[in-house]
Amino acid sequence: MADWPCNTAAWRRLRMAKLAAEPLCYACKLRGQIAEAKAVDHITAINAGGDPFPALDGLMSLCERCHNDKTNAVDRPDRRGSGRRFKGFDLEGKARFAI
Repeated sequence: MADWPCNTAAWRRLRMAKLAAEPLCYACKLRGQIAEAKAVDHITAINAGGDPFPALDGLMSLCERCHNDKTNAVDRPDRRGSGRRFKGFDLEGKARFAI
């Protein structure tokens, strides 16, 4: 993992730029909640062919819980995830409850 792009100074700068631009959790905002983002996640995972250093619109700011949920459900092919990017939403990203 030492050569993973997220362990570089370039990633740390990109991460800080994204958090400065969008300091609140994207998924929580969709649910009508407010949570401070601590993580920055690739919309298209690197191991799925995503750009390691995309433009800011290729990233999303997430709180730790939403980041872990999304990673386990979508980005980990070795685990049997739900396929839902975020809890409370279906596979197409539509809310399953009223906001």
